[in-house]
Amino acid sequence: MEIAIPVADRQGRSSYASDARLAAEGDLEAFERLYREHVDRVYSLVRRMLDEELAEEVTQDVFVRAWQKIGTFRGEAAFGTWLHRLAINVVIGRRRKLAIRRERFLGNPEPVIDAMSGRSGPPPQGPEFETGLRELPDGARRVFVLHDMEGYKHREIAEMLGVTTGTTKAQLHRARMVMRKYVGRPGSP
Repeated sequence: MEIAIPVADRQGRSSYASDARLAAEGDLEAFERLYREHVDRVYSLVRRMLDEELAEEVTQDVFVRAWQKIGTFRGEAAFGTWLHRLAINVVIGRRRKLAIRRERFLGNPEPVIDAMSGRSGPPPQGPEFETGLRELPDGARRVFVLHDMEGYKHREIAEMLGVTTGTTKAQLHRARMVMRKYVGRPGSP
């Protein structure tokens, strides 16, 4: 059996459109290739946006949802961009679910803010950095993680989140202003 390896497009990115098309037709091997290529990056994103304990489960949920929705991938954006937007939607849904559950069982009306706290060992940026991340509003945190930590461009983030690039730039500015308060403290790196 020959494995189809995606060919790089003019911009140097791998094109997974053919595997996505095959997967949409029910080809499990094509979907498995997509999974193997993208699982680490999706896991990393999920782990940074949720608690580590939930990261594996939510990553699997992302790929279950991807299998269910693969037929909606139109190839207008890179497959990785489509998958990351789907991952963010799954994470947002899980966070809402956790907030509702916490409110119902603990009587706490405040939303769950567990982003970025799931790293094993000491965080590379220090505890002040982690505190700052927890203080960020959801939109600013998402943009900050995607831009400054994951390396996405504003255009890609806007596409993933369904907002304008102006919104992503404003959210990133807001996040950086909040983070300066925490990173500049004595004892922080």
